[in-house]
Amino acid sequence: MKIILIGIQGAGKSTQGNLLSKELDIPYLSTGHIFRALSQEKTPLGRYIKETITAGVLIPDDKTLEIVSDYLKKPEYQSGYIMDGFPRTVGQAQQFENHINYAVYLEVSDKEALWRLSGRDDIDRTDNTIQALRKRIDLFHEYTRPVIDWYREKGKLVTIDGEQDIETIFNQILTVVKGA
Repeated sequence: MKIILIGIQGAGKSTQGNLLSKELDIPYLSTGHIFRALSQEKTPLGRYIKETITAGVLIPDDKTLEIVSDYLKKPEYQSGYIMDGFPRTVGQAQQFENHINYAVYLEVSDKEALWRLSGRDDIDRTDNTIQALRKRIDLFHEYTRPVIDWYREKGKLVTIDGEQDIETIFNQILTVVKGA
């Protein structure tokens, strides 16, 4: 099974991705974690990604597609995966070579997302300034909202109220993906 989690930063994608991974025995993959790991490397790509993340802008589609495609070629993802943070643009969704089963949209208001993010203590994150968070929220609305519509048109979108408690959200996703 291949599941993509879509939502504004702070919507709970990582929380739900990890819970689903354990329940469904499918690996969880976050492009945010991949990019942060790459940004620590002392390579031209690492420096480029670090500068881009720090500025609060998106990694370009071609670079993102290349990185994600390389990761998904690993043996652990051949039977399926749960992915968070990709695709972020319609171009990425259209060019993505893997056929997904579900695109789960965790719908959370901007106000709720900022409130959740302001309470985090991610000491390893250089992109959690208020200015960077607001820019990422604006980028979500500009670039990723159309992805939601694209998956809706393809009949693959599942919308979940992401402002509910964690267990309720988890159970609603499971009901859909398990067909219960």
